[in-house]
Amino acid sequence: MKNIDNGAIAKDKEIINGGEITKVVLAYSGGLDTSVIIPWLKENYQNCQVIAVCGDVGQGDELDIVYEKALKSGAGKCYIVDLKKEFVKDFVWPVIKAGSKYEGKYLLGTSVARPLIAKALVDVAKKEGAQYICHGATGKGNDQVRFEVSIAALSPDTKIIAPWREWDIKSREDAIDYAKDHGIEVPVTKKRPYSMDRNVLHLSHEGGDLENPEKEPIDDLCLICTRPEEAPDQAEYVVIDFEKGQPVAINGQKFDEPLALLEKANEIGAKHGIGILDMVENRLVGMKSRGIYETPGGTLLMEAHQLLESLTLDRDTASFKSHIAIKYAQLLYDGLWYTPLKQALDAFIDSTQETCTGQIKMKLYKGNCIPAGIKSPYSLYSEEIATFGEDDVYDQKDAEGFIHLFSLPLKTNARMRAKSGLEI
Repeated sequence: MKNIDNGAIAKDKEIINGGEITKVVLAYSGGLDTSVIIPWLKENYQNCQVIAVCGDVGQGDELDIVYEKALKSGAGKCYIVDLKKEFVKDFVWPVIKAGSKYEGKYLLGTSVARPLIAKALVDVAKKEGAQYICHGATGKGNDQVRFEVSIAALSPDTKIIAPWREWDIKSREDAIDYAKDHGIEVPVTKKRPYSMDRNVLHLSHEGGDLENPEKEPIDDLCLICTRPEEAPDQAEYVVIDFEKGQPVAINGQKFDEPLALLEKANEIGAKHGIGILDMVENRLVGMKSRGIYETPGGTLLMEAHQLLESLTLDRDTASFKSHIAIKYAQLLYDGLWYTPLKQALDAFIDSTQETCTGQIKMKLYKGNCIPAGIKSPYSLYSEEIATFGEDDVYDQKDAEGFIHLFSLPLKTNARMRAKSGLEI
């Protein structure tokens, strides 16, 4: 067993505003990293009181043992803050309306939760009079930026402790050894050392054998979604209703609470293997990483929303919004939720959703969302105009003048080049 020197960076002499470090708020999940951080903080920061804060964004039964585990690991207090409803209504829905996917694929399941958790950390720190907030994000990852940028925006004078940038623990295997030395039970083993993040929108898997992009994920990796090979052999139709860009009903069942609707979408999507993504992405800190994401309900809703917009947005607005979606995804991925630009983009996106009301029918089959019908009272589609059959609405001869004017700059350029002896 590797020996970890945990006293190498002791902070016994550190002073904050003329006083000792007495309280540190820790972003706590009950997982490997944050579990070992509690005793490490006490050993290295003047035996400070560790106040564990777990933001419940839909981790499910993972939270059943969190409270007792935090106290058993050495925390003086543990807050479990229910953020699920706020998460879906104020954080997930804006991503759906924006149509944002990082690098065209990732539905931002981890990224979008971090600003809300950071807000909960700041709220508890203010309540407890703690001037330090600690997180367990690795120094190689994106979450360290997301947490710290959000905390800076909400509480600029709060200081940060980031153990992965300080301690002598170099790997998850080291952390497992440290946990065993301190009698802490952890939910990972050296045989299944994945780093996982779960909320009501998604479940991500990183690390372990996934770090080799040549390797296919193990068959039992997915914990939410059915493998497409094992999904039902019979397709299922699902109908989703939207009002002003927000999903409000599934298969005729109205949901007043967004959380309940997303949970229903998760149930349906997971059954058919919808939303399993294996991608190599570009991290904010400059490296590439591979992740496996399970986002069943989010994928279903995102696909349906984009289909509805194909009916309700004009060409120029749809084109410009697609560019906005890319920028919006970049902001969220980089942790820039609490910024003036993000707020301004929200205003633009909301304006495009005024007519995004209607009903989408999808056919789900072995990992695929197949369009099966769209209708909206604000549809810009006209069958009378678009038909290839006979009509009395559109004079096809009008296209001749349009094409002449549309191609005029090209003709002018070609004549100039020919006159000048240049190759056309």
